[in-house]
Amino acid sequence: MSNKSYNIALIPGDGTGPEVLNEGLKVLNAVSSKFGFKLNYEKFDFGAERYMRTGETLPDAAIEDVKKFDSIFLGAIGHPSVKPGILELGILLKMRFALDQYINLRPVKLYPGVETPLKDKGPKDIDFVVIRENTGGIYTGVGGAVQVGTPNEIATQVMVYSRQVVERCIRYAYEYTRKRNKRKQLTLVHKNNVLTYCGDLWVRTHKEIGDKYYQDIKQDYNHVDAATMWFVKSPEFYDVIVTENLFGDIITDLAAMIQGGLGIASGGNINPEGVSMFEPMGGSAPKYTGLNVINPLAAICAGSLMLDTLGESEAAAAIDKAVSNILASGKIKSLNAGQMGMGTKEIGDLIANSI
Repeated sequence: MSNKSYNIALIPGDGTGPEVLNEGLKVLNAVSSKFGFKLNYEKFDFGAERYMRTGETLPDAAIEDVKKFDSIFLGAIGHPSVKPGILELGILLKMRFALDQYINLRPVKLYPGVETPLKDKGPKDIDFVVIRENTGGIYTGVGGAVQVGTPNEIATQVMVYSRQVVERCIRYAYEYTRKRNKRKQLTLVHKNNVLTYCGDLWVRTHKEIGDKYYQDIKQDYNHVDAATMWFVKSPEFYDVIVTENLFGDIITDLAAMIQGGLGIASGGNINPEGVSMFEPMGGSAPKYTGLNVINPLAAICAGSLMLDTLGESEAAAAIDKAVSNILASGKIKSLNAGQMGMGTKEIGDLIANSI
């Protein structure tokens, strides 16, 4: 029993985002009641409807508002009536950079009863974590274009990393590997045979920090192309992976597929010293809005990840165990929308009641 109180900013967002967030809250309320801590919520209307009504995505004043919270719980962002990129850049990326959420944390876990496209692999084989550097690299927008629209057009997009940005990510990854306490192996994924400057910085930092402070953690390295092959062939080899922004963006989508799809994949955008944001990976799925057919498990798992990051590890483990037991029971027939054998709300009830 912690007797603590946490203030959570809610961003239900677009499409089915509000529906899955509601089920996540249902489970969070059940587990907070059981373990004796309090969750106080405040909703924010950032998303497509606000943008179409006002032209605003995420006002600067809103950044100051959310800084007062202990965490942010997001449903989904994205709408077919809004040009791709506007909401993603104007809300998600702006929030990530403004709050310096420099870690993207992606647990990759195959639950019992969930199908994976990998032949002869099961829950014991697929249980690792990808830690992606989240605010640097090629996504910082350094670059430009000249003579646009002519045969001589030139475009550049530059991968930029400082030692400080790399080191804080590497340190977080080592600490996480130690806390996870499973295989105690940290695999750096990069492409240092071609991206020699940035790659060398990451490789040296990984080795120097590990040798000096984390002798109990085994160091490992994969080129990113090799890692994509090993994810499919031998996922059981991995414990914790740390990688830069672009590579992390790509390999976590592959990882989501081998754990059963985006319907079960959740993640956190984390500032270990500030405000973090947690979300399901599956997107807003607008065509299913209001039908009670969307899978809420990723949002429920995102809630578990949020509690673990806040320090309520026992409560987080209780959610994870409940999800695992329900999936193992076979009561949920599929993770696909409309094929689950029960509705969105019913799955939320099932998990909450089992807690």
